[in-house]
Amino acid sequence: MLLPALFPTRFTPLPDLAGGLLIGASAALLWLGIGRIAGITGIAGDLIQRSGRDWRLAFISGLLLAGLLARTFGAAPSIHVAAGLPVMIGAGLLVGIGTALGGGCTSGHGVCGLARVSPRSIVATLIFMAIAVIVVFLTRDLGAL
Repeated sequence: MLLPALFPTRFTPLPDLAGGLLIGASAALLWLGIGRIAGITGIAGDLIQRSGRDWRLAFISGLLLAGLLARTFGAAPSIHVAAGLPVMIGAGLLVGIGTALGGGCTSGHGVCGLARVSPRSIVATLIFMAIAVIVVFLTRDLGAL
């Protein structure tokens, strides 16, 4: 059957729309409020390295609190990761290297950079989306990885 192959996960437009609106609103409020880009990797890295932690700590705390509230009220999806700890550590390191090489993360480029029509962010987003499509194809459809 073709339809499940195209859409292997549940179609949930309302929660997805609500999540997208909240992400966009938080990025817009951060930009309009203090002129900062909501690149999560940069915010988290700066939280560890710099002394001006007030807004960074509040932003990261809000992310964690939202996830905890969603789980508490049954709005968080059930997540199962089949990979072992070594694979997860390797994946985290690759994400960190990619973030450093790309000059930002998916939230910084994909949400904030595209909204500002940044040429660098457009290229970065096209590249990481293309790689994501390839990885999903290889792992889900071919079972290669």
